[in-house]
Amino acid sequence: MIILHHLRIGRSVFTAWLIEELGLEYEAKIYVRNEMGRAPPELKGAHPLGKSPVIEHDGMTLAESGAIATYLIDLFDAENTLAPPRSDVKARAVWNQWLAYSEASAFAPFLFKLLLSREQQPHPPVISAFASGEVALQLGYIRDQLGDRPFILGDRFQAPDVGLTYILSMARRLNELDGHPTLGAYLDRNLARPAFQRAFARTGG
Repeated sequence: MIILHHLRIGRSVFTAWLIEELGLEYEAKIYVRNEMGRAPPELKGAHPLGKSPVIEHDGMTLAESGAIATYLIDLFDAENTLAPPRSDVKARAVWNQWLAYSEASAFAPFLFKLLLSREQQPHPPVISAFASGEVALQLGYIRDQLGDRPFILGDRFQAPDVGLTYILSMARRLNELDGHPTLGAYLDRNLARPAFQRAFARTGG
């Protein structure tokens, strides 16, 4: 049995979504943020950083969305529904690149934007200009990779689409998707998947 430590209103709903896509049984332990939007201290009982997602499985505790995704897919995705076969080295390398991207290059600009949105004006000009430029760069990069395909790596949904849905959900929340109709449609398509709907209902978002 997989135990998912889930902090509400955060990225761990996307780990629940991946688990649902794989059709696995799991228990969701749900934590609620405090009035400052921070995780409760109880979450440090699952992991020293007190952040989520964290899973427990087969005597192991594992954190970090990308590491969790790779572990679950290597262990449970025997039919290669969410990833190319490991024997296809080049395809797997591109898959890994896009799996890592949502937590690496893509995430920081949107985090800066989110934090700035919570601060009173005037915003620090260096940080504001950097965040705006980087957000535009990242959205353009995703748009160009997606093109007219339904999913980021082609005609079928794969694990990197989960992480990119998280990034684009942040972008929409920050009103950054208005000029990107293809990205908005891609986001809506992913959020409409039954597995996401089940994960959201089970965890509360």
